Amino acid sequence: MTQRQDFRNLTRRDFIRDTAAAATMAGLATSLNVGAAGAGNDAAIRKTRSYNPDMEYRRAGKTNMWVSAVCLGGHWKRVDMVVPGVFGGGGWLSAKLDDEGFRKNRRDVVTRCIERGINYIDACTMQEVMAYAEALRGRRDSMFLGFSWYQEELRNENFRTTDALLGTLDKGMKAAGLEYVDVWRITMHEQSGRHSEAEVDAMMAALDKARKQGKARFTGFSSHDRPHIKSMIETYPDTVQCVCTPYTAKSKVLPTDSVFEAVQKHDVGIFGIKPFSGTSLFKGTSAPDDPNRKEDDRLARMAVRYILCNAAITAPIPGLINEYQVDNMALAVKEERELSAAEAKQLEQAMDRCWANLAPEYQWLRNWEYV
Repeated sequence: MTQRQDFRNLTRRDFIRDTAAAATMAGLATSLNVGAAGAGNDAAIRKTRSYNPDMEYRRAGKTNMWVSAVCLGGHWKRVDMVVPGVFGGGGWLSAKLDDEGFRKNRRDVVTRCIERGINYIDACTMQEVMAYAEALRGRRDSMFLGFSWYQEELRNENFRTTDALLGTLDKGMKAAGLEYVDVWRITMHEQSGRHSEAEVDAMMAALDKARKQGKARFTGFSSHDRPHIKSMIETYPDTVQCVCTPYTAKSKVLPTDSVFEAVQKHDVGIFGIKPFSGTSLFKGTSAPDDPNRKEDDRLARMAVRYILCNAAITAPIPGLINEYQVDNMALAVKEERELSAAEAKQLEQAMDRCWANLAPEYQWLRNWEYV
């Protein structure tokens, strides 16, 4: 029986047991130095980028970056709700990067993040790198920037050698006008175990060289493949400093053989993508005048609070389309961390509805219920 089949056959009693087991992850806070500021960390936290006393900061593993407990994901999937007509017809990645309304929107969102103490942006496409480098122009050191130019990284068979990957980094930095990136986290196949050992070795060599050359301060990768993530952390402990991987409001920590065992042992920063299951959590459209806005805002906050109860998560990285959503995420960090029984029930029902209505391209999120 496969691991996936095991998950599918878990009983409700198993669910309850495994959810309770997740509480043991709180013990990671001491060994990973994450969570709220503690004795000896206060001075370092106050020196972090765009420090705000109203924001919580978590240590991103052995990078020693103190990162806001919620960060800015690069995706802007519903930005057309606030910048009408910005998409060129091919979905969110077709956004017209030179559109003045779009450029203003991204700069305003980044400005509000800085004001709220949110200090990390994760950019994983050519479009995102270009947009956020522009939004950070003149204030580059106000935020940490995660870099990936996925179109010319391991998902493309022409970019699976060390030299080709380093060429992508150089090309992207030059095009975006960047002198350095804080985290180069190469985007692998979602099922990264599809890559050969030689391809993984080449990727790790590129990451190491970029760090030695001073182009990337820290290094890591993006993958949706739990067993392979664990294996790469264990095999390349010096190179894998950060991992970008799914973690939703339905995710739970496996009681044994969890990926977080390797995360704890090797002190790895974890940035969680898809905290809202690709917007499937919400009933509304995210338009400012949507009648579901209040309920969706509350669900977004509860989802972030739930995710942050896992002390091994550095931060979830939701895509945010306006300043109001930035404010909502900052509020989530300030609210009581543990959900009340009523809130937990509401979030559970919302995630059950979300799971039932997942778009075809997000069905794979079901495999991230146990991590």
